[in-house]
Amino acid sequence: MTASAIPHGPGATAWAPETVTTEPYNAQTPMGALADPLTPADALFVRDHFGVPRPELARWRLCVEGAVTAPLTVDYEQLIALGSGARRELDVVLECAGNGRALMNPRPPGLAWERGAVGCARFAGVPFHLLAERAGIAPDAVEFVFTGADEGSFRGRPVAFERALPLAEALHPDTLLATHLNGEPLPPRHGAPVRLVVPGRYAVADVKWLVGARAVTAPFTGVFQAEEYVYIASDGTPDGPVGAIRVKSLITAPEPDEDLRRGTETVVRGRAWSGGGRAVGRVEVRAEDEDGTGAGDGDPDTGWHDAALEPPTGPYAWTGWSYPWTPRRPGRYRLLARATDSHGATQPDHAPWNAQGYGCNTVASVEVVVV
Repeated sequence: MTASAIPHGPGATAWAPETVTTEPYNAQTPMGALADPLTPADALFVRDHFGVPRPELARWRLCVEGAVTAPLTVDYEQLIALGSGARRELDVVLECAGNGRALMNPRPPGLAWERGAVGCARFAGVPFHLLAERAGIAPDAVEFVFTGADEGSFRGRPVAFERALPLAEALHPDTLLATHLNGEPLPPRHGAPVRLVVPGRYAVADVKWLVGARAVTAPFTGVFQAEEYVYIASDGTPDGPVGAIRVKSLITAPEPDEDLRRGTETVVRGRAWSGGGRAVGRVEVRAEDEDGTGAGDGDPDTGWHDAALEPPTGPYAWTGWSYPWTPRRPGRYRLLARATDSHGATQPDHAPWNAQGYGCNTVASVEVVVV
C-alpha cells in the first residue's frame, strides 16, 4: 500500500477489531492492521463509554454557545457549506490515553488495553475556528467545552461526555469538525455524523457524536476533565488532565513468537509517533537474548542501532521505520524499539506508573525464536 492509499472499498484487507468489552463495545486495532500508513476504518480501535448514539443526519445540530456574542446553531448541510473552500484533510494518529495500561505493573483499573488502542486515519472536515469566530468569542473566554450526544450514568449521577480544550487548541486551524474518515462519511461507532479531531492530543479530546461547543470563562471541571483522564501519582497527587500524546513506537514485524532462521536477514518494522507538534527524530532497535544482555558476547548487533525512517504522510501522521537484523545464534530473543522525538523525549524502559494507567509509552518489544 502506498502512503497515499485509502484502505476501504473493494480489495481492501478485511480486519476486525479485537473485542475488549461488549457492553459498551470497546475494541483494539489488530496488530496486522497497523503495518500500513493508514489504518482501515473497519479495523480502527473503538472507545465507547455509554453506547453508540445514532442521531439522524437530518435532525443533527451543533450549538456554539456560552461566552460568545452571537450564539449559533448549524445543521449538517450548513456546516458543509460553511466549510466550502476551507475543508481540510489530515492524516492523524488516534491513540487512547489508556493504551498500554495492561502492560503496567501493577495494572491500574480501567480497560485492559495492550498496544492496540491506536491507529492512524485520514480525517476530513471543517476547522472549528470558523464557527467560533462567527459566534464571536467573549474576551474573558478561556476554554471551549465540547459535548457529545452520548450520555449515561457515572458513579450514580447522569452525565454527558464532555471534554474541554484551551482556547488556543480549540481555535487551531487543524482542530477539525470531522465528517469523513478515510474518504468515507464517518461510521456510527467512530462519531457520525460529526466528531472533533484534535491532532497531537490523546483521543479523549476527539469528542464523538458532537452536538455542542460551549465557551467558558473558568476552567472546566466536568467528570471527564477532572475525575477521569487525569494523571494521578501513586501518592494520590493529581497532575492535570491528559493532553499531548507521549512519544511511542510499536513493532509490526516480525510477529510474536515467529520462527526466524539463523543467518537469514529479517527486517524489523514498525511505527512511531509523538504529539504536541513534535516529530519523530529517531528510532533505535535492539535484540536481547534470554539473559537480557544483548544479542550475544562479541556479536556486532549487541546494543541499540538506528533504524531507517520513512517520511510520514503529514505532520500528525506516524513514522514508519525499519531495521535489518541477521540473528547469528539460535535461541529466544526479545526485539526492542524505542523512539525519540524532536524535543528530545525518549521512550522509557518502564512505563511511568499512575493510578489510572494513562500515557503508557514504554519501549516496544516482541519475542521471537531463532532456529
